[in-house]
Amino acid sequence: MQVPVYDMAGKIVGETELNEAVFGVPFNEGLVHQAVIRYLANQRVGTANTRRRSEVSGGGRKPWRQKGTGRARQGSIRAPQWRGGGVVFGPHPRDYRQDMPLKMRRQALRCALSQRAREGAIRVLDALTIERPKTKTMVQILNAHGLDRGALVVTPEVDQNVYLSARNIPGVQATFASELNIYDVVRHPVILIPLEAVRRLEQRLAAAS
Repeated sequence: MQVPVYDMAGKIVGETELNEAVFGVPFNEGLVHQAVIRYLANQRVGTANTRRRSEVSGGGRKPWRQKGTGRARQGSIRAPQWRGGGVVFGPHPRDYRQDMPLKMRRQALRCALSQRAREGAIRVLDALTIERPKTKTMVQILNAHGLDRGALVVTPEVDQNVYLSARNIPGVQATFASELNIYDVVRHPVILIPLEAVRRLEQRLAAAS
């Protein structure tokens, strides 16, 4: 698939060929949906928690003797029927993680990237360099490409200048090629990616196909 290559000012400076094994895969809606649901489920953290009787403080001594008091027998003041006692069948932290084979995850990412490429939602740059963190610089780059609704900026590797320049812009997220995930691909309107990052993605995904 041939796509134009732009400079940071938004001008076309050439063309490049995208690897069909990564950017030319037929779309599989069910697979992509499963991968997105798995990603979102794995971000969840179970936080609801109550203390069992073994976790509350106190109760080390039997409150009164077993027989002869006329009262019901009790073994601990931290039993569930006591005020301040443990909770019976209360909520506890839960693991929401879902499993999905690595080959399926990679295929889902290829499907999503291929669909975005067919939609023209992948904007390839010849390079993306920001000398020092500056939000204004990133805004100028996005405006030059008409990306006022937000974008996913993908760098070849960790780039603190790009990340710090993009993090305060609504709708804009910066990541790097080895950490690109399917949820970020499908939820952003446009992917802004330099040519070197494209090659890193092709190397990561084509070899695994």
